[in-house]
Amino acid sequence: QVQLVESGGGLVQAGGSLRLSCAASGRTFSIYHMGWFRQTPGKEREFVSAIKWSGGSTYYADAVMGRFTISRDGAKNTVYLQMNSLNPEDTAVYYCAAQRGLGRSPRLFTDSDYWGQGTQVTVSS
Repeated sequence: QVQLVESGGGLVQAGGSLRLSCAASGRTFSIYHMGWFRQTPGKEREFVSAIKWSGGSTYYADAVMGRFTISRDGAKNTVYLQMNSLNPEDTAVYYCAAQRGLGRSPRLFTDSDYWGQGTQVTVSS
């Protein structure tokens, strides 16, 4: 099992920044990618960004490319999502996820992967 604890959400004005954190514990050696997803009421969960747990490769949705940056601290087993130039369309509950199983697409996480409890991000105009 892998446990994920997110933090860092909140309320920010348009144009502002927030940094989300996701601390992983447990069987972290089994993680292949770590990802961030977001969801708004009535919509499906959407991919935001992912990073290979062993380091290196990063992936972004077109909507956040150039504004968001994903990174990891291996010593702390923590993944970060730095969000800059936020706009009201970024308002959502953001979820951290840990993907298990080698060779899977970094944009494809399923309900059988590990998920955090979610953190609310609200961007006011």
